[in-house]
Amino acid sequence: MIKLQFKQILNILAVFMLLMSAVVASAEIESPVDMLKRTSDDVIKELKEKREAIDADPSIVYQIVNDYIIPHLDDVTLAKLALGKNWRKASNDQKIEFVDQFRTLLVRTYSKSLQEFSDQKINFFPVNIKAGEEKVTVKSEVLQSGGPTIPVDYRLRLKDDEWKVYDIKIDGVSLVTNYRGTFAQEMRKGGMKAVLKMLQEKNAKVAEKPVTPETANSDADKQNS
Repeated sequence: MIKLQFKQILNILAVFMLLMSAVVASAEIESPVDMLKRTSDDVIKELKEKREAIDADPSIVYQIVNDYIIPHLDDVTLAKLALGKNWRKASNDQKIEFVDQFRTLLVRTYSKSLQEFSDQKINFFPVNIKAGEEKVTVKSEVLQSGGPTIPVDYRLRLKDDEWKVYDIKIDGVSLVTNYRGTFAQEMRKGGMKAVLKMLQEKNAKVAEKPVTPETANSDADKQNS
């Protein structure tokens, strides 16, 4: 029979505790589907409970987006992908401001959509994640009463033991790709200064007026024209 010294027993226990802590840590990581569904349910609940307050003060939607959606976005990666190869041309200060301004623009975009959200339902489809996989796409669909079903795909990456969204594809159109074209056009006009000025102006306009279905539709018409 093998006799273990006291020091050896302590070493074995230490290794065992480390292994157990690793297992517990990995078990605590919420799946991307569960995270998206939980966030969606929380947002819909907030919208329903605060509907009257939102109708009176649409800016409340901004806070809902900040509280429930923005924490699950990998805003830095999203910003880098949206700026594309031009990210390398920006200074550190410009990168920081770009991420901040772009995040504000995303809040505005989400707020517009949520302001018009009523009786839609969202279905999330299961996804198989392989061991060690750190990037995944979760497919979903938005069911509209009397309207077409809208497919929405979320691209997520594992960051600091949390799944973060770094791109969203709505009805086949990527959020990152859509903005990349706009930013590339501004870069050709006047570099990063032109890009930041455009974002600042867009965000300033939002701050001047509340988000309402009327203004949201008006802005959408201008962007599509």
